[in-house]
Amino acid sequence: MPRQRYEERPSRLDGAVVWTLDAPPGSQQPARSVLPDGCMDLIWTGGRLIVAGPDSHAFEVDPRNRGSCAAIRFAPGTAPTLLGVPAHELRDHRVELDALWPRPAARRLVERIDRAPDPAAALEDAALDLAAGTGPPDPLTVAVADRLRRGRSVAATAAEVGLGARQLHRRSLAAFGYGPKLLARILRLQRALTLIRTGLPYAEAACRAGCTDQAHLAREMRDLAGTTLGAYFAAGDAEANSETPQPSGSSTTA
Repeated sequence: MPRQRYEERPSRLDGAVVWTLDAPPGSQQPARSVLPDGCMDLIWTGGRLIVAGPDSHAFEVDPRNRGSCAAIRFAPGTAPTLLGVPAHELRDHRVELDALWPRPAARRLVERIDRAPDPAAALEDAALDLAAGTGPPDPLTVAVADRLRRGRSVAATAAEVGLGARQLHRRSLAAFGYGPKLLARILRLQRALTLIRTGLPYAEAACRAGCTDQAHLAREMRDLAGTTLGAYFAAGDAEANSETPQPSGSSTTA
């Protein structure tokens, strides 16, 4: 039976990742959960462009709806500037681009990707064109994401960027799709999972990531991912030995 193949690479767009999923006819895979990471994706699949909004919990990908696709995953806080849509309007949603943009503009971009011999490269070029036309994302929200990613507290982050708590919450909703506390939890969980993948024991990874202890990390895993650490990594090991590696972050075929 043919296997699906997932690949990703850093994009020329700062902070973004280009990923592809090759699903030959007849290939099958079990359902999988994609964990929240604060990112948004623009996905080309089946002649459509899908925007995957920021997830607040694990998103279940139905293998029956998964086909070959190409996508670009934007760093937290950058997609709303490029797409012209506040992130909170897309939280936990997958919508077609023509529901967000004027239909002629969305159709032109779809046709551009369809005609390209390499849809992933064409999608990346389109994102670079959007960035050139819109300018860089708000440096303040970039600073917020950077500080929270490095484990700074929400209070310290607000003070360092010069925002009050309400201002920070409002700006975070527009840029990331949720408030800074939830974003901090999501980034901390991703930090812990990255450390575990390097071989660190759960307890040490939990402390290094900023959790109080392993039990704290376990609770966050259940709340945000809907599973346990053991089950998550066991599923990942099974996929690594048999099928396509699990996509990181919010990448999905919608």
